[in-house]
Amino acid sequence: MYEPRSIQDKFFLVIKGLCMGAANKVPGVSGGIVAFVAGFYEEFIYSLQKVNGKAFKLLFNGRFKSFYRYINGSFLSLLIFGMLVSYFSVSKILDYFLEQKELYVWAGFFGMILGSIYYISKDYEHWNRKTIIAGLIGLFVGISISFLSPAKENDNLLFIFLCGMISVSGMTLPGLSGSFILILLGNYVLLLVDSVNALYDTCAEILTGDFGFVKNQERLDTLVILAVFTTGSAAGLVSLSHLLSYVLKHYKHITTAVIIGFITGSLGTVWPWKRTIFKTDEQGVNILDSNGKEIIVNYERYFPKIDLAETWWAIFFVLVGIGILLGLDWYGKNRKS
Repeated sequence: MYEPRSIQDKFFLVIKGLCMGAANKVPGVSGGIVAFVAGFYEEFIYSLQKVNGKAFKLLFNGRFKSFYRYINGSFLSLLIFGMLVSYFSVSKILDYFLEQKELYVWAGFFGMILGSIYYISKDYEHWNRKTIIAGLIGLFVGISISFLSPAKENDNLLFIFLCGMISVSGMTLPGLSGSFILILLGNYVLLLVDSVNALYDTCAEILTGDFGFVKNQERLDTLVILAVFTTGSAAGLVSLSHLLSYVLKHYKHITTAVIIGFITGSLGTVWPWKRTIFKTDEQGVNILDSNGKEIIVNYERYFPKIDLAETWWAIFFVLVGIGILLGLDWYGKNRKS
């Protein structure tokens, strides 16, 4: 059982949820890294593991308080609340800066990933033959994923369900970006842009008493896709948490070595100096999504020119990103003391 949380702890838990939600939406950034670095990764995994047959038995028997305590509800509810708020607020702000100052945003994330590698590995004292091999495997897989080519969009409901199960890995596996996985699967725009906007528009219309969307077949189809995706995400979150809980309990040092290697390999995904490759038609004209935005299919990476002022500003934001992680490290140490 976990100790009761103070008002301050609850507030910071919502803030962590905000950060985790924002990170999950950005291709190349993993919400799992936020959980790992902020020091609540194991509690997150073990709490999700409690969503099992016993929990549902308590729920169906009407023992709501017991169910809430059993799944560590005070922790999960605050964290998920923060992620939901982030999805419709912080992530929108992030989208704006990605459009206006993309290089500096990616530079900040790159610095945060560098800082997280330092944070995770600085106290890791279990390097041996097995953990080195595990770390190298994680590094190879991370680099390989960074340079995969994306597939075409697919709205088959079974595939959407699988997308949900796979993409949620960004919340549970540090270094693996669920959003980037959706880009590779070809469904990032459909599931994280069009579907979310459809839900947002529908909720706004219902609040104003407008139920015209029930006659909009395209909207209804998109909402069904979102529902299936959400179900797949929930199924993936619970099933993956059970697997991770087992490996953390029995192979903690090897798992940590894989995570360190994987996060290091994922640096290629968040490399700041890259050109965005957009989806085009046969004439080479950029194809737009339902919101009139260009569809991203991949990135072309390059080395920056040292004589440009923006390069030095980007390096400054890399250092800011590293500083944020060092600040979290300092906060964690002082909180423990």
